[in-house]
Amino acid sequence: MLHLPRRVIVQLAIFTVITVGVLAVTFLHFVKLPAMLFGVGRYTVTMELPESGGLYNTGNVTYRGFEVGRVESVRLTDTGVEAVLSLKSGIDIPSDLKAEVHSQTAIGETFVELLPRNATSPPLKDGDVIPLADTSVPPDINALLSAANTALAAIPRDNLKTVVDESYTAVGGLGPELSRLIMGSSDLAIDARKNLEPLVALIDQARPVLDSQTHTSEAIAGWASHLATVTTELQTHDEAVAGTIDKGGPALREVTKLIERVQPTLPILLANLVSIGQVALTYQNDIEQLLVVFPMSNGAEQAGILANLNTKQAYRGQYLSFNLNLNLPPPCTTGFLPAQQQRIPTFEDYPDRPAGDLYCRVPPDSPLNVRGARNIPCETVPGKRAPTVKLCESNEQYVPLNDGFNWKGDPNATLSGQDIPQLPPGVVAAPAPAPIAAAQYDPATGTYIGPDGRRYTQSDLAQTAPKDKTWQSMLLPPGS
Repeated sequence: MLHLPRRVIVQLAIFTVITVGVLAVTFLHFVKLPAMLFGVGRYTVTMELPESGGLYNTGNVTYRGFEVGRVESVRLTDTGVEAVLSLKSGIDIPSDLKAEVHSQTAIGETFVELLPRNATSPPLKDGDVIPLADTSVPPDINALLSAANTALAAIPRDNLKTVVDESYTAVGGLGPELSRLIMGSSDLAIDARKNLEPLVALIDQARPVLDSQTHTSEAIAGWASHLATVTTELQTHDEAVAGTIDKGGPALREVTKLIERVQPTLPILLANLVSIGQVALTYQNDIEQLLVVFPMSNGAEQAGILANLNTKQAYRGQYLSFNLNLNLPPPCTTGFLPAQQQRIPTFEDYPDRPAGDLYCRVPPDSPLNVRGARNIPCETVPGKRAPTVKLCESNEQYVPLNDGFNWKGDPNATLSGQDIPQLPPGVVAAPAPAPIAAAQYDPATGTYIGPDGRRYTQSDLAQTAPKDKTWQSMLLPPGS
């Protein structure tokens, strides 16, 4: 009888334990014997199909690209085919999904792909059934090959050869580009699937936009026509456009340098121009009337030298007559500082301006200072004349200090800053002067009203005037 040493017996025992452990791990983990025999760690879901679509037992089941189970069995039913899916426990798969049968390769290797519609539905559980409406199978490869053969047979052989040759010429050597195109299309499809709900909402809400494009088709066609005209003009003036582009860079650099040089003072200038713009907006009517009357006044000035035209006396200038009328009328003193408060004209100092408004406060129809502040027309109130903006904007009328030629009343009236004096109670103020009637400049006919109240016509100011007029000719009367 053979007696083994104790050491060998211990080694054999250890080897036996290791062998049994490896076999147990192999059958439990890799072969998954408990799951195969007893369904441990798995649950089953039934999938209804119109036909098998090449699906077989032990086929893979995937969810978001990962294997989550196997096809346990495929069997016939009265209405089609049922496939029992054995899925791994611990992986929550939404029950609101679509199950599709796909082929891994052209020769078969079908598998089931689970595509959830949303992630908020409850997960699948043991015994659930995926209805026929939520499943699909790939088309029959035989039908596809038959249709392809039929299509190829319908194409003449020479034409088919031409198509193949031209296709090779078109895509020959474009393997990497086509690969990138296909990969990009796949990424686009994946992103579209991830954003399926916004994409569907966009498609549903696109109809009003498309309808608006249909309704504005004429405008779009007109815009396209105008764009074609612009591009044609650009092509016709290609050299000029190219010159503009070539010289535009240096010109912009010069403009940049100019802006950098004027940067310290430009904001101040623009701020001042804002004030000037506000004043010009307020006096828009006056500026327009001045520009309209200016050619006529310029013609009157030229009439002064008409007598010397083409003579040796032309250098003597205009024929003007000056009449020296002293104190006709006398200077206005009402509303100004009294004589004892006036400064001597020889003084060279510059004291602060006295408080209050200093202007000739005599009646509007007085011959004194007829162009004084009291007769300035109110810009915002047509027909009204007042010496201050405050009085123009109010409902009050101008009231003079007195109707004499000399100072009367409080000699400090204008220094104390008091308001314009009002009439005593019971005294009715003189009616406001009648508004001045004026005809606006008519750009269609070139007619306007001069300062003398007569109507004048400047034909070359009308809209029908020649467009080649220069600014110098616009300043001259007609026929000059």
